[in-house]
Amino acid sequence: MTQASERTQMAQRFRGFLPVVVDLETGGFNAAGDALLEIAAVTLTMDDDGNMVPDATYAFHVAPFEGANIEQSALDFTGIDLDNPVRKQVAVAENQALGEIFSPVRKAIKAHGCTRAVLVGHNAAFDQGFLNAAVERCGIKRNPFHPFSCFDTASLAGLVYGQTVLARACRAAGIEFDNASAHSARYDTERTAELFCAMVNRFKDLGGWDLAMKEQGMNDEVPASLDAPAP
Repeated sequence: MTQASERTQMAQRFRGFLPVVVDLETGGFNAAGDALLEIAAVTLTMDDDGNMVPDATYAFHVAPFEGANIEQSALDFTGIDLDNPVRKQVAVAENQALGEIFSPVRKAIKAHGCTRAVLVGHNAAFDQGFLNAAVERCGIKRNPFHPFSCFDTASLAGLVYGQTVLARACRAAGIEFDNASAHSARYDTERTAELFCAMVNRFKDLGGWDLAMKEQGMNDEVPASLDAPAP
């Protein structure tokens, strides 16, 4: 048995990286100065047939950091009511929200024999920029996510389904999408996770990455990233 075959299917599939779906709702488009208002993450796993499936969801309302800018147009778009008494009661500071998400992500990385998480998002660069800015503000030294690599489901859905809008891509994949629930970090993350899994599994059913590796004689290679220590 090769070293690669002893690793989990997830570690083999993404060269030692664990895909984790993330969505953030914010107070604008400026990652450095606009508030982070909601964050959600969905970890992924594989079933016995090698199909990728959503695992667990972690979601938080976030209290704006001191001095954060919040554009009214952003609130109008997301429907977030900062004065809602329930939100005020449950909202947590950025560092707490990140800590509550990073802890189970690190455990999932270890459980799958991976070395680091890679962010999956719909228009992922936006979410990654805000996540990295929050990590820097909070002084977090052990960010489990790769600092710049990511999987963008908008690009992938454009390739697979010819659709880039999340709602339309989900419908093309046979996933129900409720527009009234959209722009909640939890809802969008869970639908994005289902979409990502659907695309990965569809590619697997067509022969997928393993077929290409075998065609090129690369199926016994051990990804270099698997030998790197986890952060």
